[in-house]
Amino acid sequence: MMIRLKLTALCLMVLSLPIRAQEKPRTSQVNVFLGTSGDHGQLSPAASYPFSMLSIVPQTYPAIHTGYEYTAKQFLGFAHTCFEGVGCRGSGGNILVRPFVGASDSGKLHKLAQAGSPGAYSVTFTNKISAAFTVYGKAGLHHYQFPAGPKGFTIDLSHTLANDFVAEQHNAQGNSIKGWVEAKTTCNAGKYKLYYSLEFSVPVTVTSTGDHTLKVIPVEAANDIMLRVALSSVSEARAQEALSTLTFNTTHQRAAEGWEQLLGRISVKGDKEREALFYSMLYRTLQSPYDVSEPDGQYRATDGSLQKTSGKRYNGWAIWDNYRTQLPLLSLMYPDKYADMANSIAEMYLRGKKDYATQTEPSNTVRTEHAMVVLLDALRKGYRIDIAAIREQLIKEADGLDFGTPDKALEASYDTWALAEILAMNGDKELAARYMNKALNYKNIWNKDFRDITKNDVDRMQARGLYQGTIWQYRWFVPFDVKGLIGLTGGEETFVKQLDHFFDNDLYNHANEPDLQAPLMYNATGQPWKSQQLMHAYAVDTVIQYYFNDNSKGIDPFVDRIYKNTPQSYIRTMDDDAGAMSAWFVFAACGIHPACVGWPVYYLNVPLFPEVKLQWPGKKPLLITTNNFSDKNVYIAKVELNGKVLSRNYLTQEEIVKGGTLVITASAQPVKTQATERWVSEVK
Repeated sequence: MMIRLKLTALCLMVLSLPIRAQEKPRTSQVNVFLGTSGDHGQLSPAASYPFSMLSIVPQTYPAIHTGYEYTAKQFLGFAHTCFEGVGCRGSGGNILVRPFVGASDSGKLHKLAQAGSPGAYSVTFTNKISAAFTVYGKAGLHHYQFPAGPKGFTIDLSHTLANDFVAEQHNAQGNSIKGWVEAKTTCNAGKYKLYYSLEFSVPVTVTSTGDHTLKVIPVEAANDIMLRVALSSVSEARAQEALSTLTFNTTHQRAAEGWEQLLGRISVKGDKEREALFYSMLYRTLQSPYDVSEPDGQYRATDGSLQKTSGKRYNGWAIWDNYRTQLPLLSLMYPDKYADMANSIAEMYLRGKKDYATQTEPSNTVRTEHAMVVLLDALRKGYRIDIAAIREQLIKEADGLDFGTPDKALEASYDTWALAEILAMNGDKELAARYMNKALNYKNIWNKDFRDITKNDVDRMQARGLYQGTIWQYRWFVPFDVKGLIGLTGGEETFVKQLDHFFDNDLYNHANEPDLQAPLMYNATGQPWKSQQLMHAYAVDTVIQYYFNDNSKGIDPFVDRIYKNTPQSYIRTMDDDAGAMSAWFVFAACGIHPACVGWPVYYLNVPLFPEVKLQWPGKKPLLITTNNFSDKNVYIAKVELNGKVLSRNYLTQEEIVKGGTLVITASAQPVKTQATERWVSEVK
């Protein structure tokens, strides 16, 4: 009974710290355990801070992509890095700290209870150890409470999620341990190196037990022990500087304030359960990329060199996944941070950018394909990037794009189009025309592999060498020239009929990104109401999905809501992919969604709340209200922006960030005369 009382007090401390006077903090609505069980999101409940390279994440047996399984009873300890929601065998899990009681680390840590909130995590074990964690910036705190008697810690410096440890070096002096660890990045492509500093609150002895493992024993009897930890991309000394001297309570209060500040950029009012789901999703969009720079602007670049910037530098990219949704969301709602993110992407071209990772990354990362699309998108949204400085590197990447399989050819065409647009904006008209013609060669590829939908392999996963998709799913991937795609299908009538077949027969797969833009494509036709219905359906309705990953079309379908505020959220096999899938939900909930990354245009749908407010520091907010709000009213009847009725189904980024009032009137039936003016991507 005493154990439960101690946990309750600890959890209340972690979860109920004051933030500021307001009705209900957004942090209190976040469920950090969403998507943390099985293959349903690949997320963790780690104590973390927005865009921080440090997160303190519990490691369990069995381990999944983040090293943590919600239903697991046995814990292995607590690691300090985790790339949330990515595939392969996960990424991170460095520097595992394991508390133990007794003369040796021979017992097991069995979970009794746990709790978490943005910036904090706590757990108690059956052996009467309780532990709480919080992270602020690049520093974090462990707070352990032990029963009386012998105790200590085991520190495994070789621990990683995917058994991809490379090397480490450490130096123990007094109650501190400093050093560095090196491991392979996601999917073992490239390496990253982290510098760290650990500091115990009591005198300890540190001995090596071999295999990069240390045993730490308190010199004197102590039942309450704090461990401070910090990471740096630059050096052990800079990690040491980052160590916080704050108390646990004060540190977590600052962490919670940091989360609250960013979560508060979007305010939603409506169904309370849906509000909690919304803020849990928004929380997941704010965890990467990672700020790898020091307060004075010093950072280690992707080529291993030390550099300095007047702003911040970011690393830890999953661009192939999140350029579609998460990065556009950051570009819209967090311009104060996104300017540095966009320039961090541009700088990679100066340092020998790789599609996955270099051998000298400053943090764990995933992949960077479609960076050219992201740069074009940023330029068109008014972000300043020195394109002239990276012009030759952009051209070199474009010339090396892989057109070898049908899906890669379509994706490479998108990148090539982006380069052509960037060159044109930079005054290279002749070269831009050459790359635009190369991009338009997608039509020959499409006619060869995607026109004929009568073949028996068109709904089979990885047919014809496709990557994580089917012919049906990839055939829509011409986001930069939907007008041209409509022409290839035989015109708008045929295009709509084929889209109807795609959705009516449950060929769409929300578990992965290749066809993520497909529900929006009716907006390019005279039937935008079909997109409005689909956006609502995939966000909050029960839908049918098939597991194409194992070619089981027609067997064991998923019949449920995709987005649920539970540990087994999402569809089985659906990764959150560094905020890509959660950002999709955030956009749908707000009633806007990028029409084509590379253009500052957003299609409209009925929001999931009667009131949504988008707000930026020092600027006028945009209040989005929905008349006739109901989950049955999924169609747009009328749109008014600042009192003016719009005859279109889209807004520009400029209109959104200018603020004001957007009023959407909803209807239970399609209003086929509402949007007579369309926005359709095309190559002119």
